[in-house]
Amino acid sequence: MTTPDRPLLVRFRLAGGSARVGLLRDSAVRDVTDAVGSVADWLRGSVGRVEAAIAELTAAAERAAHTYPAAQFDHPPAPDADHWLAPVDAQDVWASGVTYERSRAARQEEAADGGDIYARVYTAARPELFFKARGERVVGPLDAVGIRADAAWSVPEPELTLLLNPALEVVGYTAGNDMSSRDIEGANPLYLPQAKVYNRSCALGPGVALAPLTAWPDVTIHVTIARGGAEVFADSVHTGRIHRTLAELVEYLGRSSSYPDGAALLTGTGIVPPSQFALQPGDVVTVTIDGVGSLVNTVVKV
Repeated sequence: MTTPDRPLLVRFRLAGGSARVGLLRDSAVRDVTDAVGSVADWLRGSVGRVEAAIAELTAAAERAAHTYPAAQFDHPPAPDADHWLAPVDAQDVWASGVTYERSRAARQEEAADGGDIYARVYTAARPELFFKARGERVVGPLDAVGIRADAAWSVPEPELTLLLNPALEVVGYTAGNDMSSRDIEGANPLYLPQAKVYNRSCALGPGVALAPLTAWPDVTIHVTIARGGAEVFADSVHTGRIHRTLAELVEYLGRSSSYPDGAALLTGTGIVPPSQFALQPGDVVTVTIDGVGSLVNTVVKV
């Protein structure tokens, strides 16, 4: 894992053990599980006091009884290996759609009926939001992301992802991959849940850059796709290109809904591979965000 400049809230598992919570800083992971319990516990304790909760977490890391080299966890998940986990546990993970102009154009290109629905949602007051995964089903760093066996045109969607506490206060951000089956959604927008929600369809990580945000972080999102060791696609987009505000996405997420363990929100993609490109098993997808580091996953068919 590439270590970012700022501390990250991470989750990891020691061989044969249970999930642990840590703070990654200076290429070392400080185990804060005994101080915070779980990500859900820490999020509940941060309500109304995000800055103080971050400061307490940092102090707990300084007192941590156990510290591990970050490289110790750079292995695909296996029962007998130390490895990273996604930086969420009991949270609901939601996603935003058509928040960048490039995404609107791509959805219209792939739609069998011309995609007027996507043009309308891009300019509508209400954003597109959809459920993506339960936290325990989210893929972490160096794990495998999936492409559907019944889809012919699957792509990654690299996205800035917000971590929210139960009061829907933003406590930080991470990198996300909202895997998508473009041909399934393109055939009919009502197939969106099948195009978006399936085994290994969501990856988050490597950790959460903690910051009490009220506006978009000023960062660039990068993606590369390698096949057989050679790069076959690369692109990037800046968060300044997002069409929606952070406040409106979070406000709509909370309408008539509550999240007692907190939530994660993927905020949409501004990177779309060309129409002739489709992921294949064995491809390696790397999503990199400034201040977070790189989320690396290998593609498998599910």
